[in-house]
Formats: sequence, C-alpha cells, structure tokens
Amino acid sequence: MIDLHTHSTVSDGSDPPERIPELAADAGCRAVALTDHDRLDGLAAAGARSAELGLEFVPGVEVSCEVPTGTMHLLVYWIEAGHGPLQQELGGLQDERAARNRRMVGRFAELGLPVTEAELRAEAGGDGIGRPHAAAVLVRKGVVASVQEAFDVWLAKGKPAYVEKGRLLPAQALELARASKGVPVLAHPLSLGLEAAELERTINEFHAAGLAGIEATYGRYSPEDRAGLAALAARVGVVATGGSDHHGTYKPDLRVGVGRGDLDVPDRVLEELAARRP
Repeated sequence: MIDLHTHSTVSDGSDPPERIPELAADAGCRAVALTDHDRLDGLAAAGARSAELGLEFVPGVEVSCEVPTGTMHLLVYWIEAGHGPLQQELGGLQDERAARNRRMVGRFAELGLPVTEAELRAEAGGDGIGRPHAAAVLVRKGVVASVQEAFDVWLAKGKPAYVEKGRLLPAQALELARASKGVPVLAHPLSLGLEAAELERTINEFHAAGLAGIEATYGRYSPEDRAGLAALAARVGVVATGGSDHHGTYKPDLRVGVGRGDLDVPDRVLEELAARRP
C-alpha cells in the first residue's frame, strides 16, 4: 500500500520530515509522499530517509485555492525544490501566510485569547506556522480541551479567530502545476461543499484544465464516500488516489499509511499517476 498525503513540521505536522518515511515503513507502505502546505523544505530530508529505508518517495506539496464555497486544496506530486513556475509562486504564498499569521495574532488579541507570535513560532519550530499550532497553544493554556474544539469554536472558516490568506485560483494552480511538470490531484473533494451533480461538473472542469486525480480514499471518509468518489473518478476519467492526511498530534486520529485504521491505498494508484506526468 501507499500514502500520498502527509504533513511534517515544515508546515503543520508534528513529525519532522525524516520521520514520515519511518512511519510509512512501520505501517507497511511501499511508497509515501510528503505534501506540506505551500513548502518544499522537507523534501530532501524525507527523500534521503526514504532511500535508506528502501521506500519509493514522491515529492509533493499541498496548495490552497480560492473557491466560492467550502475549501479547496490541490496536491501536486513530483514537484522538487528549486526553480519552476509553481516553486516561484510558492515563495509568494509563504510570504502571504506569514502576513496572515501576523493578522491572526492581532485577532487573538482583540478576542482576548492568550496566543502570541513567539508562542506560535515556538510551537511550529520555525516559520511554517499554521492554525493547528494556534490550536495547540490554546489547548496547552486550557482555553479548549482539544485541537478539534479549537477549530470548531475559534479557528475554522467563519469562526471568530479565522483570518483569510491569499490563495491561487484553481485554474492558476492547475496551470502552474502542469508547467512545473507536476501531477495535480484534488485533495479531500467533499471539502468543496458541493452537491453531487455540481461536484461532478466542477471536477470535469478541473480535468479539462489539467487535473489528474481526486483523493477518493481519504483518511476521514466513510466507505460509502470513498466508493462514491471512486465511481465519480471513473466517470470523469481521473485517477482515484488516496492518503491519510497525517499531521501527527494535530490530527491524532489519522496515521501514516492507515488513517483511522481502515485506509488501504493500492500501489497501482502510483503507477496510474506516474503515467500522467507531463
């Protein structure tokens, strides 16, 4: 089996990049992808450790896109650190994320929440600050009982402490991914918040713009959701992929390779995606 959706301390996971392949090997994976948000900094360390363990490593990234409803994240595979259209754009997105974090700290102060930028940086271990780090600080200070409660009450979209950040439009992200010789896949498609017919129409549009797959076997999806999305992928003509969305302690129910214990992404998926590399 394989896992094509994981996060490390480079963005908003709790495990260092080199630990991700170790967890994948422990779970029995043949291949693993590292897909940190907007950052490629962890790919070298994760790739080197994968080679030591005899795992196939897929370098990747997860990019947020601007959509009218819900949220959209695009996983892009076989993207390496260095020069390229998407790599250049990621630098700008990281700058925007840093600016958003400063605005978020200001919002915390307005709301009387005891979270400082220094605490966020310490929790993140560097520059890759995200909302899960703020949630962890709120848990540690007793404001909420869990990371999930922090999102439900304060940090999720539409909640009092939520602050928008700059995002690419889907067409832009897909064009940049293909121009950089990456393979774009729609992460957790149900997060778009669309009804079935509208979701299929939207994925058809994305496919025409270069989308190669959709994440049907997602860590938190039910068997019914996974089957429905796999059927949708077949109708549209894209690859039905899968991954855990491992974040370590920030999403304690999702583990590399196995998700909640029932994740099983067959390795043929990787071959199908590789066949769609530009």
